[in-house]
Amino acid sequence: MELASKYDPSAVEGKWYQYWLEHGLFKSTPDGREPYTIVIPPPNVTGVLHMGHMLNNTIQDILVRRARMLGKNACWVPGTDHASIATEAKVVAKLASEGIQKTDLTREEFLEHAWDWTRKHGGIILEQLKKLGASCDWDRTCFTMDEQRSDSVLKVFVDLYRKEKIYRGVRMVNWDPKALTALSDEEVIYKEQQGKLYYLRYKIEGEDGYAVVATTRPETIMGDTAMCINPNDPKNRHLHGKKVIVPLVNRVIPVIEDEYVDVEFGTGCLKVTPAHDVNDYMLGEKYNLPAIDIFNDDGTISEAGEIYIGMDRFDVRKQIVTDLSAAGLLEKEEDYTNKVGFSERTDVPIEPKLSMQWFLKMEELAKPALEAVMDDTIRFYPAKFRNTYRHWMENIKDWCISRQLWWGHRIPAYYLPEGGYVVAETAEEALQLAREKSGNPELTVSGLRQDEDCLDTWFSSWLWPISVFDGINEPDNEDIKYYYPTNDLVTAPEIIFFWVARMIMSGFEYRHQPCFYNVYFTGIVRDKLGRKMSKSLGNSPDPIELMDKYGADGVRMGMLLSSPAGNDLPFDEALCEQGRNFNNKIWNALRLVKGWAVSEDIAQPGSAKVAIDWFGARLSAAIRQMNDELDKYRISEALMTVYKLFWDEFSSWYLEMVKPAYQQPMDAVTYKATLEFFDTLMLLLHPFMPFITEEVWQSVTLRKPGESIMITRMPDAGNKNDELVADFETVKQIVAGVRSVRLERNVPNKEALVLHIVSGKHREAYNSVIMKMCNLERIEPAEKDVTAATFMVGTTEYAIPLGSTVDIEEEIKKMEEEIRYLEGFLLSVMKKLGNEKFVANAKPEVVANERKKQADAESKIDTLRESVNKLKG
Repeated sequence: MELASKYDPSAVEGKWYQYWLEHGLFKSTPDGREPYTIVIPPPNVTGVLHMGHMLNNTIQDILVRRARMLGKNACWVPGTDHASIATEAKVVAKLASEGIQKTDLTREEFLEHAWDWTRKHGGIILEQLKKLGASCDWDRTCFTMDEQRSDSVLKVFVDLYRKEKIYRGVRMVNWDPKALTALSDEEVIYKEQQGKLYYLRYKIEGEDGYAVVATTRPETIMGDTAMCINPNDPKNRHLHGKKVIVPLVNRVIPVIEDEYVDVEFGTGCLKVTPAHDVNDYMLGEKYNLPAIDIFNDDGTISEAGEIYIGMDRFDVRKQIVTDLSAAGLLEKEEDYTNKVGFSERTDVPIEPKLSMQWFLKMEELAKPALEAVMDDTIRFYPAKFRNTYRHWMENIKDWCISRQLWWGHRIPAYYLPEGGYVVAETAEEALQLAREKSGNPELTVSGLRQDEDCLDTWFSSWLWPISVFDGINEPDNEDIKYYYPTNDLVTAPEIIFFWVARMIMSGFEYRHQPCFYNVYFTGIVRDKLGRKMSKSLGNSPDPIELMDKYGADGVRMGMLLSSPAGNDLPFDEALCEQGRNFNNKIWNALRLVKGWAVSEDIAQPGSAKVAIDWFGARLSAAIRQMNDELDKYRISEALMTVYKLFWDEFSSWYLEMVKPAYQQPMDAVTYKATLEFFDTLMLLLHPFMPFITEEVWQSVTLRKPGESIMITRMPDAGNKNDELVADFETVKQIVAGVRSVRLERNVPNKEALVLHIVSGKHREAYNSVIMKMCNLERIEPAEKDVTAATFMVGTTEYAIPLGSTVDIEEEIKKMEEEIRYLEGFLLSVMKKLGNEKFVANAKPEVVANERKKQADAESKIDTLRESVNKLKG
């Protein structure tokens, strides 16, 4: 097979991905093997690939490909999320650009537009994942609003309602005035904002004096229905039992007393606006205060506000401050920093609002889900996220699951003409229940009105590990029994509450088992300045352009080179270049090996046999190390282990040791072993870099049609030989010592040298390798020649006779510098060993290691002093 002179990812990656698809190598069906299952965190159906997706899906692909190569039946289920708020916003914007308002359309007409949008944009991100190399079983692709998933969601809603875990009621919710919907607490992001604290004067009824209130939101005074003071606050005791007048509105409101009020904040007087503040709402409930909702859904002032009707809330803030000041009712303003809640989706400040919504009781659902993580039934990587999870689960609130949107799963509640409602999976079932409830057998479906709201998007994705195998509709089907519980989840820590916790809850509620056993949290991809990558900042590279430039393998490697679990990833495009360079290194090594002539007639050199024994032992150690790292989800470290093995050990040492002399053939035994090593290295690298490894693996040896590296068993570690690996580190130091002498003395590589063993131990078994790598005539024990260049390896002294080319003064100077360095090093070791606490408390092997350092340093110092004395002669 003719190998191209340069590795070209564009000629390789598409070819092999198509090959894998054509031979059905990603497909999985239940069989007798151990299953390995991952469900993809479903990206938004209208989304495109960003750097976070790249990192997340690269890690998933590594885990799936490795499991497949370990002989497991690996199943990676892909899919997309309907993303209610994001998708509806995009459809509304698209319609607006065509001069169509959502309010001009019926629900059915709007949904037709939404489905058109989804069909047009819905497959983009999944196609992009294929370019990355994602080995998903594409035949299993799911969508959170496809028929099976939709049926599952409605079935679960009805079930939880009948278990009295879902209820409907007026509660204070987080309202998004841009998306025009309620949000759950988890969809609110709190940001520090530089604002103002306004001190407002409320006239005391029947008196000349004023009570002063400090507030950050003067625009809500139209909704004030009380003032509250702390009964233990002496400075406001004069307000006990009084009434005050709301500025500008002139509404008379009572002064109530509650220990909730912080006497240190502002003046100790609190304006109470039950319809627009969570804490004020609780005070309103406690003291039976009226709630005046002064906002329309879009954040403008409603008729109930009486003044500023139709103005935006933030415009009102500016205007009311001017008007209060003009009326002499603004005492002062102060700069003030506070945390303001923003909508996670639309990035506008949320408005606390009383609203009729649907809620899911969480306390009972949370208990088994909390226990499973705290007792390590489900493990988090890194484990630090257990505390974050525990804190949230122990303080969990009921989940507001309704959204005032049309795109999504419509709530299956049906209202009767005379009041009340029923909950059912279908309109037909609802009609039957409604007839029973009303006692009216003449009632028809047209007489029922279905709830207008949709369910929170997360209410479908919390079922994902079960619903992708249809385990809600068909709880005993073959797929769910075989593939569930899934093995690993790879996700971002920012959705630990939105998604991870809720999936764990649904798993215990509907399967009485964990939905997965391990959760790997990726870091956030940041730029070189530490900023989160985002479209708005313009600091996020296009992943497709990166893959076109560096190849998918190069980008995968670049993402992994600096992304330990849970830590942020400081992404630098230079890392992708490093990945591409590694591709080239692999390709050039293949071309070198495949370019060697091979002879069956020549014997194997001793140096080649030693090299094969050593690299076999080194390979075995690396496999053990890599397996350990992957078992601990230290994925970046595992890649570095095999990267260094190939670059440093195989290319820089092994290939140099076995390389035949110029224009000479290689013996067949060594060549066969070298191809086998190459084969094994590609197997180890394949999960990380699937494309180049398939190309190389197919080129190393002739393969049959349908064969693939991705379904070849991962190599076992084999026999351990740490002694040989350690011995060879000494060999490397000897070779490095000789090469340093050549460099310092300008001795050409083609000039053969002699290596003398002056003192200490030397293993002759490795002489053939040392002689070949250093171009030596011989290695022999000898007395030190004053003209020789010397170096130390451990406590063994070596010398290379150089005759008259030695500068004795320079040699003495170098040795004395080395002695000074070693004396400083010895001093630090002795200081440590002189510390009784260290010797008493450190592990015995640590103390023994320090004593060895002492002995080695002392031996080297003695040898060097002896050499200096001889040279000074």
